This record gives sequence, C-alpha cells and structure tokens, in this order.
Amino acid sequence: MNSNPTLISLENIAIQFPRQDGSGILEIVKGLSFSLPQGDIACLLGPSGCGKSTVLRAICGFEPLQMGDIKIHGKTVSSKNMRIPPADRKVGMVFQDFALFPHLTVLENVIFGLREGSISTRKQTGMQWLERVSLQDKAAAYPHELSGGQQQRVALARAMAPEPDLILLDEPFSNLDIDLRERLADEMRDILKANNVTALLVTHDQFEAFAIADHIGVMNNGKIVQWDSPYDLYHKPIDRYVAEFIGRGVFIQGQTQAGGEVVIELGNLQLDDGEHISPGKQIDVLLRADDIQHDDESPMQAEVVRKAFRGADFLYTLKLHSGQEVFAFVPSHHNHAIGEKIGIRLGADHVVTFKR
Repeated sequence: MNSNPTLISLENIAIQFPRQDGSGILEIVKGLSFSLPQGDIACLLGPSGCGKSTVLRAICGFEPLQMGDIKIHGKTVSSKNMRIPPADRKVGMVFQDFALFPHLTVLENVIFGLREGSISTRKQTGMQWLERVSLQDKAAAYPHELSGGQQQRVALARAMAPEPDLILLDEPFSNLDIDLRERLADEMRDILKANNVTALLVTHDQFEAFAIADHIGVMNNGKIVQWDSPYDLYHKPIDRYVAEFIGRGVFIQGQTQAGGEVVIELGNLQLDDGEHISPGKQIDVLLRADDIQHDDESPMQAEVVRKAFRGADFLYTLKLHSGQEVFAFVPSHHNHAIGEKIGIRLGADHVVTFKR
C-alpha cells in the first residue's frame, strides 16, 4: 500500500444538471468520495452514462459542484460556493481523441502548454519528454504521420510537460485497435510510474482498468459501488452489480452443507468462510469462465452452445444438464463443434457467493 500523502480527495460530491425538458433536476453524480495517494494510478470504471467523465470534468474545474469538496494537496479547488479556474489547478488532461493540433509538429504540440522560459528552453523540455515516451525521432513529424498509439504518447507527453500534479485520462484507448490496447496500456503505466505521475483514468473497459490501475472505482448510477485494488475487485466483489460487471460469469444455485461446503450442479465447493454459514442455506455462487476447466476424463458433461475464438483460447458457452448456461475458457486446440458435449470440471479456488 502506498504510504505517500494524499494528492487528491473527493468528499461527498454531487453534480446536477437541469433536465432538457424542464421537468426537474438530473443527478449525474451522487455523494461520491475517494482519495488518491501521490504516485498512484486510479481508474473510474463503469458503463456509459454512469457519471465517470463528469467527475473528470469536475476535477478539471469545468463542472460546478452542488455538494461536497474537491481537494488537491489538501487545498480546496471546488466546492458548492467556489471553483478555482482550470488553468490554476496544475491538472493535465489527455482527451479521448488526443486533441493534437494537426498544423503543429509533434514537438510543437508537446511544448504548446509551456509558458515559462525561452523557446530554446521549451524545446529542450519538449525533447526530454519525447525521449521519455520514445518518440524523439518523431519531433518534426505531424500528427497525421503517426500511428494511433504514437499520437496517444504525444498527447501524454504534452499533458506531462508542464509537470502537473495530476494527469487525467478520458477513455484514452477507445480510438485504438483492440489488439493495441493491452500493450499500450502497459506502456502508459510504465511511463506514468517511471515519472512518478499521479493519474486518474476513466474507461468502460475492465481490461484496460486492470492493466493500468492501482485502484479501481466501479461506478453505477452516479456512485462508486466499490473502490478497491484490481485483485480484490475481481476476487471479492462487494455486491452482485460488481460481480456481474467484473469478469464474465453467471450465478448458479447452491445449497450449503455441513463442513463449510456448498453443493452446486457441478459438484462441491469449499467456502472461504464456510465455518460461519449454517447448512441448508440457499445461496447463489458466482462462476466465471476461468472457474470451469475442460477435462476429457470428467464424467460431468456440458453441451457447447456458442463459442468465440480468441486466439489462444475459445470462450465457450456451455449448457449443463439442468439447462443452466455457464462460460469456460478452453485452449484453442480443443476446437469442439456447436452441439457437441464435452467433459468439464470445477477449477475454482476462490468461491464468491451471495444470499438469495
């Protein structure tokens, strides 16, 4: 856990807009709170319309608050009654479309926000940042001559060049090819960490969030449902919404029995806190695709209903004897036909359950 001081904190903020039809107030963000230590990377993760980009705009100073406070280094920059201008917040922004100036070279884009020093000093600073993102050889190029990933790194260098306290990233990978996203997320994390940059990302893509963030806040309907590490979000979801949103899984009925186990159609599972659960209770067990393993020797059979090729593996949708459908990742050299029955077994080593 990072013991560095808190760089930014949001305390019970609310953001509202009048409805377009004049019928009242639309609450976009509702009593949202979190804090981020210096040098850490966080992500607000949620579906479109959940309020995550509005939170980013409020941190920048573009949206007023109807309640709560935003503090940077302990200093209030936004509250119900005051709002420090965006230019005075020392916050950098990487936009979804990168927002590079097409008529400026890469170097000119990077130094655009620098206001202090001579032009030669600013160019020297710009080249230093281009070196940090491995684009020093593209300084004289124009944005249209770069790949999407290179444009993203230019936008990141431009945001970091003035050395802001905080970098905000709004869906930074959404305009990139899907096969580039994971690699570029790793690259971005490396760049941010190497420069001890504190950053807040918003995305609807959980895999991007897992690749880059130290902390993830899952949002729904204007609120953070769970703020946690990527590991704990996946393995310890706080409620059904988070469990369904994170990972691909289904809920399957189960019944507890003596010894801290739960019986489901696929077999018995040992509960982590089984000693605290009475036998005979009806519960729902979360089964994700990595909890079910292909096993030709298993007597448990399931019918292949759908399959999606993913390169190294297939994502199979399987129908159990009861009609319940589950998911399973199966190595791609096991290329079974739709309608074929295959052997499966439970491979879950951590069981997530919810009361029915």
